[in-house]
Amino acid sequence: MKGRQVILGQLFGAEAAALIEDGVLTDLLVDANLLAPLVPGDICRGVVERLMKGQGGVFMRLPEGQRGYLRDRSGLREGQSLLVQVTGVADEGKAIPVTSRIVFRGRHVLVTPGAPGINVSRRIRDADLRADLTALGDGAAPPDGTGIIFRSLCAQAPGKEIAEELRSLLDLSAKVAGEQAGAPELLLGAASPHEQAWMDWADPEPDMVEEGEGSFDRCGVLEAVDALLSPDVPLPGGGALAVIEPTRALLAIDVNTGQDGSPAAALKANIALARDLPRQLRLRGLGGQVVVDFAPIPKRDRATLDQVLRAAFKGESAETSLIGWTTMGLYEINRKRDRIPLHRLARRRG
Repeated sequence: MKGRQVILGQLFGAEAAALIEDGVLTDLLVDANLLAPLVPGDICRGVVERLMKGQGGVFMRLPEGQRGYLRDRSGLREGQSLLVQVTGVADEGKAIPVTSRIVFRGRHVLVTPGAPGINVSRRIRDADLRADLTALGDGAAPPDGTGIIFRSLCAQAPGKEIAEELRSLLDLSAKVAGEQAGAPELLLGAASPHEQAWMDWADPEPDMVEEGEGSFDRCGVLEAVDALLSPDVPLPGGGALAVIEPTRALLAIDVNTGQDGSPAAALKANIALARDLPRQLRLRGLGGQVVVDFAPIPKRDRATLDQVLRAAFKGESAETSLIGWTTMGLYEINRKRDRIPLHRLARRRG
């Protein structure tokens, strides 16, 4: 089916949302609260436990007996209470990454304590609308040090709706800011998958929204998820295949050309994997240190593959660094772990 479909349902016994574009599953959100005490987006009060002078960060005590790691230690002292937001997922036995730069997310507006300024999405090009939104932000009188970002969906939303959401988020921000002192505590949970889908996938408006019991089955999401739980990623032509295997140290990806023995087989398989790699990592919830063993190609073809990779990752929301080729001919990528891995979520099914 052509167009954009938003599917709201359940997966692995938890609330989930899926985005399908032109018949291809492009994003998947699954509630991870049953698996992890703290998930990306949670806002909580933490207590500084230990300053790491050599690493430039601090370890923190978080709610539910969890430990967090904050990279910035400027002006902090041991025993100090601090508001932080969970930004990623930690491997078992490691500290949860957190940030002191908190963001309160809405469908039309973002409120950013500690990052002042009124900003309007670049996708809004109408000069009069940009001026109106800036005036709305100024008129809301955000506290000193608090910023406002108007998202692109404001171009289609009534002004009253935007103003109501802005006031609600500013009030929420002020309420949370007043809770800084005390023991570790979860102050505001992350948006649910259905709420996040409503906030992030509504622009442009989807052609279809499907929800209710069996929605994932009816729309082919379950079949796509089953394929994602396999390490194998079929590639076009002659049985070409990529294999994605998480290890404790890194994520290893291998590209094989299969039965295609033509001179262009390796480059064709490599380009196919490179174009689909951001989607595969996003849907599988994988990140960290990624090492790709592309099918062997002449060094002159590496520039072509570099261009394809840069284009593929250009619009990716997760922070990603394309590090490049190693002496052994492997390609290194570093991608932020911003989701619970799909294979860990699937364990709940049993």
